[in-house]
Amino acid sequence: MLPLCLAAMLFCGCDDFVETDAPNSQLVTSAVFENMTTANAAMADVYSQMRENGLISGKPYGFSCLLGTYTDELISYESGEYTSGDFYNNALLPSNEYIGLLWNASYNQVYACNAILKGAGESTALTAAQKNQLQGEALFVRALIHFNINNVFGDIPYVEATDYVQNSTVTRTPTVTVYQNVIRDLERAIELLPQDYLTTDRIRPNKATAKALLARVYLYHEMNAEASNMASAVLNDTERYRNEPDLDKVFLKNSPATIWQLAAGAAGGNTDDAITFIFYSGPPYIAGLSETFVNQFEAGDLRKQHWIGTVTEGTTSWYYPYKYKEDLATASSMEYTIVFRLAEQYLIRAEARARQGELLGAKEDLNIIRHIAGLADTTAQTQAELLDAILQERRSELFTEQGHRFFDLKRFGKLDAALGTKAGWNATDVLWPLPQAELLVNRFLTPQNPGY
Repeated sequence: MLPLCLAAMLFCGCDDFVETDAPNSQLVTSAVFENMTTANAAMADVYSQMRENGLISGKPYGFSCLLGTYTDELISYESGEYTSGDFYNNALLPSNEYIGLLWNASYNQVYACNAILKGAGESTALTAAQKNQLQGEALFVRALIHFNINNVFGDIPYVEATDYVQNSTVTRTPTVTVYQNVIRDLERAIELLPQDYLTTDRIRPNKATAKALLARVYLYHEMNAEASNMASAVLNDTERYRNEPDLDKVFLKNSPATIWQLAAGAAGGNTDDAITFIFYSGPPYIAGLSETFVNQFEAGDLRKQHWIGTVTEGTTSWYYPYKYKEDLATASSMEYTIVFRLAEQYLIRAEARARQGELLGAKEDLNIIRHIAGLADTTAQTQAELLDAILQERRSELFTEQGHRFFDLKRFGKLDAALGTKAGWNATDVLWPLPQAELLVNRFLTPQNPGY
């Protein structure tokens, strides 16, 4: 359900960042923003919730796994409730447990962001710079979550309030308005966020982080000139970002190509992505890369060599994503879950340029990514050929990273062509069903998405 109260999410474990107990959520809300230490901890708790329960989590119920099985990247070896089985078989029902979990987690995190926006804005103890930092981060996260859930559920409520009565009867916002709101929030976040990161490990967003998301939003919204310009704003920041030529180092937590990442849950911890995907004996525990996907790489593509692991028993081989390589704790954390990285910005600009007819510039951006992968320049010549080449490059570069493959096929209008032969696939699977429990609680969310 949409959040019931502030204490249910952001301030439920007030001992995490407020050393003394408070008698009710209203008092806790006020106390949190009396100093930057507790206010920062409140924001950090949002990122923790995103890592543990959110759409961008590396756990089996995050986009990376679920949308990988939903499309043509992964084969699910699971069945039953709380598994990827129904996603792989395209047999989703409104009662699916993961659908409800992700919806609830997303809106709890949105609610927490709204509480931070309100609390920081009303604080008399925080400096203007501190308020800007917190509100910029909260706006960025609110935009990211709404953007993601819109792309799997379609029209969804764009929640900007902390009033429970108001939130309990929210209606679905048309997609075009969702995009307008996301763009508005990100433009404001860019104004508020600092150029520099708060810490060296890039776990708190800065201006470039919001610009990277805005470039993606513009591209999805077919605002190609704006997408190209915004991606350029990130790519031109060569003091902070540069390509990592060693593919084995791209997903290390200190990679210079990382724009924003989620910290591990404990000292010495690494990523849930590695835990989810790596296996040592067949068949896979959760999911494995499909043989069709593995075979789609061009000859000589170093990503196949460095980013795919293989387990062979007898004459049978299984494959897994090996971008993140540490599935156990290490003396100090070596890998964090990367949410935005430089390669996507090159591919965003390449596509935006190609759609505007700027084929030379599009080729230059595409070839930068191909060269790192050990490949020669693209042979694409026409606009149509170049767009197909960019889609293919995104498939090879961004696999099992927060659902890019599903979103790309959807944007290119190729979901049915790519997945039409997949068992259970229907054209209406372009959207997930809204959770049945939500429709029962709030009749204003009806009607259910087509096909469910």
